[in-house]
Amino acid sequence: MIIEIKKSVKPIKYKYAIDKLEDRLEQIRVNKNKELIWILEHKEIYTGGTSFKNYEILDKSINFVKTNRGGKITYHGPGQIVFYFVLDLNKRGKNIKKLLTAIEKTIVDTLKEYNINSFADRKNIGIWFKDKSGKVNKIAAIGIKVKKWIAYHGFALNITNNLDAYKKIIPCGISNRGVTNLKSIKQQNYKKIKGTLIKNFLSNIKN
Repeated sequence: MIIEIKKSVKPIKYKYAIDKLEDRLEQIRVNKNKELIWILEHKEIYTGGTSFKNYEILDKSINFVKTNRGGKITYHGPGQIVFYFVLDLNKRGKNIKKLLTAIEKTIVDTLKEYNINSFADRKNIGIWFKDKSGKVNKIAAIGIKVKKWIAYHGFALNITNNLDAYKKIIPCGISNRGVTNLKSIKQQNYKKIKGTLIKNFLSNIKN
């Protein structure tokens, strides 16, 4: 199956991106367009998924929007790679669990190529990193929505983003774990990581 791959250079407004994803979903549903992978950064915003609670917003002045993806509240901003997709699960066995596994494996495999060991946790959805002191921090958030067996939204991987932004919320509703980024874990060149994520994702959704 041919998948269109887009990479945006300038930060994209959240609502604009979601509208584009939903437009593509409808086009795919009626066989008018290809599946999509879209990598971008967002302007600073907090988004709440379908299971978020109001008490998870600690600073009520934040720029916040409700969204229809799964999951709770998270932050998007410069320095974070957002990996969106629109995939037709009608042609992929209608298997949501398999897609989630492919997403998790994509992130873990990619970080392994940068000599960073991370892991998935189904009780606390996302990808996690344990530091030398034993503290577990989230490195990537995952949130997907499936409509008429077409999956969209995706995941967000923290590279150099502002970690102080997470102090204004209870990230993903989890108060006993923290949030980190790749720059804090290991100082190295991450400029080619988008290409690595795409390569690994395409490989994992085939299997």
